[in-house]
Amino acid sequence: MADNDDLTLEELRVALAPEVALAAMFDGWSDAALASAAEAQGIDPDVSRLAFPAKGLSGRAMDMIDAWVSSIDEKMEAEFADGRLDNMPIRERIRSLVWFRLQAIEGLEESLARAVAIQAQPQNAPIALKQGWSSADKMWRLAGDTATDYNHYTKRAILASIYAATLAVWKSDESEDKAETAAFLDRRIEGVMKFEKAKAKWLGGDREHFDVARFLGRLRYPQS
Repeated sequence: MADNDDLTLEELRVALAPEVALAAMFDGWSDAALASAAEAQGIDPDVSRLAFPAKGLSGRAMDMIDAWVSSIDEKMEAEFADGRLDNMPIRERIRSLVWFRLQAIEGLEESLARAVAIQAQPQNAPIALKQGWSSADKMWRLAGDTATDYNHYTKRAILASIYAATLAVWKSDESEDKAETAAFLDRRIEGVMKFEKAKAKWLGGDREHFDVARFLGRLRYPQS
């Protein structure tokens, strides 16, 4: 990482993001959390505010959350840059990527819960959807997906739904080693794979094809 004085504002956002997320456990996604993160990184608070300019209701908070997501994206891409996913079945590639992201925010359940509450506000919904789509796209690309047709969009919509549902379980999971979350994720992925195999037989073809509406209905948050 370059010296803080040499960072662009975008690089500074990502550099500050993990510290902001840590402070958000106590201060929420607030100016106080940003000030705490800047102090921890030895960055001028005025400069940190330039990296996260206030722009309307929840604007700065959403920018901080977006930077946090981007920092996790970067960690994931660096972790799997060695090509180890290439030797895994597709379901294991996706599971490994999702699980890495969860482990990357372990201990920050409260920060996640506060972030989700902000993302759920009506004015923030479009940005939250974009964040989920972007992370799903990065996961699929790391998994080796090269689809450019209808499947490109449906795969990402489905994975974004799986990831969001799994996060909802993870943030309140108190089981040892997040065993309940692991089981939930496995069931969701297995359900997708089974349905796709059955559908391929019904259609008489072996080409991957996803039905967004049907899958999104199946991948709702757990009822209990």
